[in-house]
Amino acid sequence: MSEAASEELGYEQARDRLVEVVRELEAGGLSLEQSLALWEKGEKLAKVCERHLEGARERIEAALASVEDETGDGQ
Repeated sequence: MSEAASEELGYEQARDRLVEVVRELEAGGLSLEQSLALWEKGEKLAKVCERHLEGARERIEAALASVEDETGDGQ
């Protein structure tokens, strides 16, 4: 998977692919090169998930700040 392709994944897709990578690594039986390639793929997928979660966190914080501003101004 290219980095650009992993960047385009939604959170759920990236998470599901990351789960697959972890399962493959845990199953063992891979060469060192295959394991390293899977690890790198997992790292990229984890970063995609982190970016999605950070975006969601920012949206939640902005929404909470907006509600606080509205309730603070009305008092």
